[in-house]
Amino acid sequence: MITFLDPRGEPSRPLESYTFRADLAPGETIGLFANGFPDSVAFLDHIEKALTDLLPGVAFARYDKGNASALASDPMLDSIAETCSAVVGAYGH
Repeated sequence: MITFLDPRGEPSRPLESYTFRADLAPGETIGLFANGFPDSVAFLDHIEKALTDLLPGVAFARYDKGNASALASDPMLDSIAETCSAVVGAYGH
């Protein structure tokens, strides 16, 4: 007999809504941070377009660490912290 198992586990904790948000005004900058996996940059292209439509006047700064196994450099993190009011991190694959 074959038994099929659902690979999705049962949550061990109650689900919690994500409540963090950034109220952005025109002229502020959103960082778009690609983690180096394939398609993370392409995914951020779509995110940028969607956010541009929703948040007119907000600027974007692109960051790509280029290698998924490497840490982001201190200069890159400093630039993000100094320049961006919010950051979207992208995982590719």
